[in-house]
Amino acid sequence: MNATSHTFSGDPMEPDIRRFVDAVTAAYARHPNFDTLTLTARRAVAEQVRAPWAAGGPVMAHVDDIDVPTREAGANVRVRVLCPALDGDLPALVYLHGGGWTMFSLDTHDRLMREYAARAQVVVIGVDYALAPERRFPVAIDQVTDVVQWLAQPGVLPGVDPRRLAIGGDSAGANLAMATALRLRDLGKADLLRALVINYGAFDPSPSYDSYEAFGDGRYLLSSDEMKHFWNNYLRDTRDARDPLAAPIVADLANLPPTFFAISDLDVLRDENLRMAERLRAAQTDVTQIVYPGTVHSFLEAVSIAAVSNTALDDTSTWLHKQLASPAQ
Repeated sequence: MNATSHTFSGDPMEPDIRRFVDAVTAAYARHPNFDTLTLTARRAVAEQVRAPWAAGGPVMAHVDDIDVPTREAGANVRVRVLCPALDGDLPALVYLHGGGWTMFSLDTHDRLMREYAARAQVVVIGVDYALAPERRFPVAIDQVTDVVQWLAQPGVLPGVDPRRLAIGGDSAGANLAMATALRLRDLGKADLLRALVINYGAFDPSPSYDSYEAFGDGRYLLSSDEMKHFWNNYLRDTRDARDPLAAPIVADLANLPPTFFAISDLDVLRDENLRMAERLRAAQTDVTQIVYPGTVHSFLEAVSIAAVSNTALDDTSTWLHKQLASPAQ
């Protein structure tokens, strides 16, 4: 599908996505002083706004929050294990929530993770990575890399086949997923990952894309100013903006796993996702990309009301199931 915008009765948004945007916008509007709140308070409001969209959905056979050791002295990272079935060793998807490296949590993305678990029949491992600006680049990448290497050890997590691992995420989480794949490759461990799921990712801290001009005014949930703020929170200084792990758009993309891109049509990040997919193909990576018409950033969270969100989740889950269907040779 191409990246052109589509019109639904004069509104570029798909009708159910319009309902989602209006509801989220109205929920934030109940906090007119949001921008002046402390970061802790803004995070709490964001959790409240997102809570209705994380409710409902598939029921898991079991859910466990556990601590995983990291290389950082005396530090663990919490992960949420969502298992759709109790029988046999299932493949696993390590999933990283979005929120500009600054906001959101395992709770805001709980339903999205459960949807993947149920639809793809995988165990989903959500990572409660450290948020910025308290912990800036590359702390979260270090933590996620440690989680993947821990998970790849035989028998470390009952019910998971360590030979069939994927990683994915949305927005900032997609950035971290790509960066983790790059880090593992550079460590000589590219074979730990069988697939990469990218949902409307952030890859370029110095963007000059048409989509920023077209969709960056705030009407489509994520504005250009917000993205600039998020990047400023995440990076330590201007030098990080050209580090391939912070800005995968400039990375050597050779020897990465097959990748699925779910791309929002009406999103400031649309064009850099198209560019990332193009660069991965040039590096001989097997890439599947779909641009979903009439959708905005975060549209997957509208799964409770939007057919297009269900379609995107089914598309990704079918692809992921196929990638992880057979044990590694």
